[in-house]
Amino acid sequence: MRDSDVDVVIEILQESYRKWRLPVVSEISVEDSSPFKVLIATILSLRTKDDTTRDAARRLFSHATTPSEMLQLGEKKIAELIYPVGFYRRKARNVIEISRILLERYGGNVPDNMDELLLLPGVGRKTANLVLTEGFDKMGICVDTHVHRISNRLGYIATKTPKDTEMALRKKLPTKYWKVYNSLLVALGQNVCKPVSPLCSVCPIEQFCDKVGVKRRR
Repeated sequence: MRDSDVDVVIEILQESYRKWRLPVVSEISVEDSSPFKVLIATILSLRTKDDTTRDAARRLFSHATTPSEMLQLGEKKIAELIYPVGFYRRKARNVIEISRILLERYGGNVPDNMDELLLLPGVGRKTANLVLTEGFDKMGICVDTHVHRISNRLGYIATKTPKDTEMALRKKLPTKYWKVYNSLLVALGQNVCKPVSPLCSVCPIEQFCDKVGVKRRR
C-alpha cells in the first residue's frame, strides 16, 4: 500500500466497518465510555478471543463497574466470573491490584496519560493506548496482533515487533487516523484478513494490498 492510498483505504474500511461486529473493547466503549471498564475489558482481552472476552466482561460488569466494587468482589470471585479468559487467575489478581492502586493514588479514577498507565499491573503499551483512545478519546496508536500483521501485510510498513510497528505508524500514519486505525484493522483481521489463508477474494482493500508474506489465500 502506497502512502498516497491511505485516505481511500481508511474510507473503504470505515464503510465496511459498519457491516462487521465491533471489536469487544470498542463495543464496550460505545455502550459506556468509562475508562475503568475500557481498561479492565482490555486486560481481559489479552490473548483471548473476542467472544470469550465479551461474555467474561459482561459477567464481571454485571457485578462490579468501579474499583471499589471490584475490591468488594475479591480476587476469587473475579476469577470465577472471567473464566475461561486466558490467564484468568493472573488477570483477576491484576484487576484487584489495579483497583487498589486507583483508589489509593488516583481517587478511584484511571490516569489519562501513558506514563502512569504503564505503571499499572498487566498494562503494556497496547492496553495503555487503547485506554487513551477508547476511554479518553485522546491520541494514540494501539498495536495488537491484527494491526501489526496487517500493516506489514499491506506493505505500508516493514517492522518486526508491535512496538516497532507503533513507532513506525506514529511517523507516517496521518494523525487524524490514529484513534480509528486499531478498530478498523482489528475488525478487518477478525472478519477477513486472517493470520493464515486470508480471505483476499472478499477483502474490500485487496487492490491496495502488497500481500507481503501471504503464501496461501482464499
